[in-house]
Amino acid sequence: MSAQFSISYLSSCHLWLLVVLALVHLCLSDQNSGDVLCKDDERQALMRFKRNLIDEVDRLASWVGEKNDCCRWAGIVCDNITGHVHEIHLSGVDGQCEEIHWLPSKERKEALKQRLGGHLSPSLLELKQLKYLDLSCNNFKGIQIPSFIGSLRSLRYLNLSESRFGGMIPPQIGNISELRVLSLSLDGASMMKMQWLSSLHWLRHLDMSFVDLSKATDWFLVINTLPSLVELHLVICQLPDIHPHASRLNVTSLSVLDILGNNFGTRSIPQWIFSLTGLVTLNIGSCYFEHSLPSNIYSFRNLTSLETLYAYGNDFLNSSSVLKELPSSLKVLDISYCEISSSILHSLRNLTSLLGLDLSGNPLTNPIPNSLGNLCEVREIHFAFNNFGSTRLAYLLKSLFDCKSPSLESLTIYSSGLYGPIPNSIQRLSSLKVLNLPGNRLNGSIPDSISRLSLLEMLDLSYNQLSGNLPYGLSQLSKLTDLYFPYNLLTGVVTEAYFAKLVSLKNLYGEGNNLTLKVQVANWIPPFQVHSLFLNSWGLGPQFPSWLQWQRDLKRLDISNTHISSPIPPESFWRSFPNLTYLDMSQNKFTGKLPSLFISPLMPTHLDLSNNCFVGSLHHFLCFNGVKETEYLALGYNQFLGVVPECWEKWSSLQILKLENNNLSGEIPRTFGRLSNLVWLNMHGNKISGGLPSSLMNLSKLEILQLGRNELVGSIPAWIGTKLTVLSILNLRFNNLDGNIPDELCYLSTTQILDLAGNNLSGNIPRCFNNFSILCQETNTYGTGYFIEEDGTSTSFSASDTLFMKGQEYTYASTLELVTLLDLSSNNFSGHIPSELTTLPGLRSLNLSRNQLTGRIPENVGDMKALESFDLSVNKLSGELPINLSMLTFMSRFNVSYNNLTGRIPIGTQLQSFNESSFIGNKLCGAPLSDCRVPVDAPTNTKGDKKKDDGSDWGLIVSIVLGFITGFWIIAAP
Repeated sequence: MSAQFSISYLSSCHLWLLVVLALVHLCLSDQNSGDVLCKDDERQALMRFKRNLIDEVDRLASWVGEKNDCCRWAGIVCDNITGHVHEIHLSGVDGQCEEIHWLPSKERKEALKQRLGGHLSPSLLELKQLKYLDLSCNNFKGIQIPSFIGSLRSLRYLNLSESRFGGMIPPQIGNISELRVLSLSLDGASMMKMQWLSSLHWLRHLDMSFVDLSKATDWFLVINTLPSLVELHLVICQLPDIHPHASRLNVTSLSVLDILGNNFGTRSIPQWIFSLTGLVTLNIGSCYFEHSLPSNIYSFRNLTSLETLYAYGNDFLNSSSVLKELPSSLKVLDISYCEISSSILHSLRNLTSLLGLDLSGNPLTNPIPNSLGNLCEVREIHFAFNNFGSTRLAYLLKSLFDCKSPSLESLTIYSSGLYGPIPNSIQRLSSLKVLNLPGNRLNGSIPDSISRLSLLEMLDLSYNQLSGNLPYGLSQLSKLTDLYFPYNLLTGVVTEAYFAKLVSLKNLYGEGNNLTLKVQVANWIPPFQVHSLFLNSWGLGPQFPSWLQWQRDLKRLDISNTHISSPIPPESFWRSFPNLTYLDMSQNKFTGKLPSLFISPLMPTHLDLSNNCFVGSLHHFLCFNGVKETEYLALGYNQFLGVVPECWEKWSSLQILKLENNNLSGEIPRTFGRLSNLVWLNMHGNKISGGLPSSLMNLSKLEILQLGRNELVGSIPAWIGTKLTVLSILNLRFNNLDGNIPDELCYLSTTQILDLAGNNLSGNIPRCFNNFSILCQETNTYGTGYFIEEDGTSTSFSASDTLFMKGQEYTYASTLELVTLLDLSSNNFSGHIPSELTTLPGLRSLNLSRNQLTGRIPENVGDMKALESFDLSVNKLSGELPINLSMLTFMSRFNVSYNNLTGRIPIGTQLQSFNESSFIGNKLCGAPLSDCRVPVDAPTNTKGDKKKDDGSDWGLIVSIVLGFITGFWIIAAP
């Protein structure tokens, strides 16, 4: 007992001693609470680390002072007792790497400034107890991860993802044996071997997404040596082999496997995936597995814990037997784009735990099996890009949700061909928060019963054929935040009463309908604060809608084509919208001079004031105050006059500038050369004079240059071909340009439209136009669609151009991408037509009329099979029309009039359909002109006269017969 007592006594003494020491430590801590806590050498190391970084917005402003407590610095966490630095949290944009792409343009630019750059200093090695290092979402501009990182032996967490490190990932990282989390998701980095990972036995989370692992043939063997691994992310890594016949992966702890976007080149899903019985989340999207394994040993039935399966783009799921094997534990299933037919959907009937289902992009048709209606617990379902062409929406809803109380919260049926009206039965889906039905063939009126969906937050009925009035029932949806119904056939009057209860509304898109908003109360203040308001083609005028001034949160506003004919509101009005990034007021009748609408921070990213009645100079508007962030500026089709001012250095963000069809004069500003991001410049239809300034050669991103119908002089500079190498449209028609076409212009291999008509150009047509690779393709792959990202969305639009085709001048917009044109008409070109032009089978319009071209039309002109408009009129061409002209079967305009052509018009399916005016002024014959036979004089003798020589009759007969035979073969032989 004494021994037991002694042990108890000693234990009590130790306990009291510990308590006393703790109290002393607390006292000392309180006494020295104002002292510096961090270690001096570690503070100095952090200061050296900072000096090597680029910190544009001074995020590390607190990292100063020789005696400041570094444990209080931004991003630094220390041990509370020892003062050693344990953690560094310096993730850019608050770690929201993906979300930054959806921010509004101005906010995105500001967020990007938060990213650190520069280099990593080896001074980090002095932080001996550093356990956590997060430098993700920064911008190190492709530098290699320094190998000294591998000497930070105490690290348990290392995250360098999406920080733009490049080159080879250093294998020295394998020396950090204590690592639990390694996140190196780096687009631009690569690895030859992964063997160094084998030493990280405690690793639980590994993310090497986007790293090029195409040469890392050992990846599978290495992963097999990581017994503690719980999450593995290898997204779009170009993995060389999936090891389809390996039966097992020994990492039994794995619960998340993400190999999205790796096209392994094998046709069968690998066996080892089905050995991972602990998997909770599996992502094999876009791996393009086509066949399942023949044995039932390897099937989804083994994955009894699986809750989330992303398998889009894998055709092996187009099997009833495979779908039946899916475990009943599944809660989220994405089998979009898997070639699944309606006939096998009944195999999903056992998935009673399913909460989310995506069947988009499959060849689903009518009928949807009633068995799918057993999914009454599903919360979210997606049908997009299916083929419900013969299915009414009412029938689809009944077959899917024939439940007493459906739990559905989100239904998306996008561009799937559904037709018929929106049924009143839609109100049965009383739990709906999201209803998306855009891009179908829904017709009839929007039912008032939709007001029963009291939980609805998002309603999208865009691009259908809905008609009638906007239902008043929409006004009852007080939780609605997003309302979309653009481009339908809605008509009638909308009053402010329709919006009385829409207090949560943030986005309203109603453009492209024939609606009129009539506000009954003069000083109406809307109950909502919207971010986006699109009322294009509504009736809002003639006065500017004053109620807009209360929309303080407005970011995107489109009131184009709304019959407004008042002056534009004063500058003070626009100060109400500090967040405005998109403004379209085009196609109205705004009058007066254009004020300096916005001070620099308030200038929208996208500003369209075209097609109005603005007058006066642009100087005050363009040159007032500081640098603008605007990317799209459209002021065309107004009545602006005066010189285009020289202050474009203030508009360095511009991508699109449209000043066409005004009365602007003077020379092209030399400061246009400062617009290094410009892709589209349109000054067509003004009075611009002088030559093309050499400063334009700095516009290396320029794709469209439209300077037609001005008063430009001088020659076409060679640098257009050598510096503006991505030009797809060059329009200089109807100026006073002279000289030859420089051969360097042939370097524009992406040219789709080259229009130099109506100048004083001379010399020969270059023989190198066959370098235009776009025009050398029978099936053209070019496009003239553009987009500017701002406010979390991409604003898309088509380029436009005014061109002379098929005998008339048209403005092409949405169809411009279908146009390929070479127009050199109304110049002074001489010499022959180059035969190289016939090697442009993608060319649709060729106009060489009104020049001084000589020689013959190239024999192989029929190889230009896409030609729709072909004009060689008013030249000095000679010889016969090539026989293979008859092979051009798409022509709607053809003109070779007023040349020196001879012979017969080739017989074909189209040439004879053109008017005679297409051939006059030559020595041609044959349809549609008169026949080629030489007319025979009628006999002079009269009835009753005696023939002097009977033989003369035989001669006449022989001549007629020979003439007939000759004429017959001239026509028939070709």
